Amino acid sequence: MAGYAISSYGTFLNLVALNLYVYAVTNRALAVGAFMTVRFAAGFLTGLVAGPLLARCSAKGAMLWANLVQAAAMLLLVVVPDAHHTASLFTVSAVVGAAGTLFMVAFRSSIPHMVGEGRTTWANSLMVSWRSMAMVAGFASSGVVVSLLGYTAAFLADMGTFLVCALTVALLPMARDAADDTGDTGEKGGAEGDGGAKGAERKIRSSAALAALGAAPALLLMVALRGVDALGSSSHNAALPVYSTRLDADSPAVFVSVFWCVWAIGNVLAQQVLRRYAKRTERAVGSLGFGLGTIVMSATFILAFAGFPWTATIVIALLAGAADGLTEVSYTSHLQTLPSGLRTHAFGLSATVENLGFGVGMIVVATALDAFTPLSVVAVAHGAAILVALVFVAQVLWQRNASRKATADSDEGGSGDAGPARGSHRDGAEVSGG
Repeated sequence: MAGYAISSYGTFLNLVALNLYVYAVTNRALAVGAFMTVRFAAGFLTGLVAGPLLARCSAKGAMLWANLVQAAAMLLLVVVPDAHHTASLFTVSAVVGAAGTLFMVAFRSSIPHMVGEGRTTWANSLMVSWRSMAMVAGFASSGVVVSLLGYTAAFLADMGTFLVCALTVALLPMARDAADDTGDTGEKGGAEGDGGAKGAERKIRSSAALAALGAAPALLLMVALRGVDALGSSSHNAALPVYSTRLDADSPAVFVSVFWCVWAIGNVLAQQVLRRYAKRTERAVGSLGFGLGTIVMSATFILAFAGFPWTATIVIALLAGAADGLTEVSYTSHLQTLPSGLRTHAFGLSATVENLGFGVGMIVVATALDAFTPLSVVAVAHGAAILVALVFVAQVLWQRNASRKATADSDEGGSGDAGPARGSHRDGAEVSGG
């Protein structure tokens, strides 16, 4: 978690520095949009292959190389000649987008192996807390680092954070990984010439995993909601600078800085509550918490652009951060309850959908902000997330009631050994294990 938080600080620092650097090199706002598009497109494509890739290789190795490759990309920006700066920028964008997505899929799917199945909520809460603080620190220090030390210092600092994260991964004592879980290590006593058979077996296993995911409507709806939520997130990220400038043209950074700082405080406070809840009840918040949290989060982000006084806006930002933290932890923890063979596929699919939602959202929202107010743009984007979340919550409640009814009918039928329907503790996200 420490290594991940440090690399997250470098990522958010460079998110500002790289965008400014792209504009400084190209002198075109369109290039900044293209740079972000390449980054999200690379993440989208990586999400498609992350599951099958992690079924064939060590999750620890994937995390290690993902950090080393991103560190090398930062070094490339420092040593490349001026004549090739534009090409190197888009190369770095693709590398960072792909490697960052691969790292997160491997990291999140490996957490149950690191801490045990019963402590995933605690670990996810810790991850979100530290990342939130790293985000605020990265955004807050980016202006100072770039202004006083320059772009080269920012790139080297980011390279250093990736190397620190790579070191922590190298020292990580992971007893099992995705390859072990899916059985890709094979039988030690097998014939040496069965490589083709093993390859065919891997393909069959991957296809079966994807088919099993497709057979869980609640899970697919949950991932779809995550994608719509990413589209909503793109709206407030793009609209905040515009809204802040309209509030105070002389100091446009004030509102954005205060909002994100208060948001981070709310996020961290929510993690404290979630960790205590998980420790006291030994239960995760679950998919219902994810759906309700998405509704609250989207509603508060809409209210943040409604022009309320500072006092009310601070409360709104606090609630938005708390709800955002709740949805992140409940969503990640819920996917981690899937069988090991399906977990990486689920996280890969999720990464693909999230990158698609945020990438498309940035393009659509940036265009819409030229014609409509920030409030109307954010209301439409987050309103869509609220509608999908309401459908998802209704689905979860219906499945819970159906599971209880099936259990009651089974008990009335005299089956003394009949327990609750399999997978009811996952709110309908259970998939067939065979």
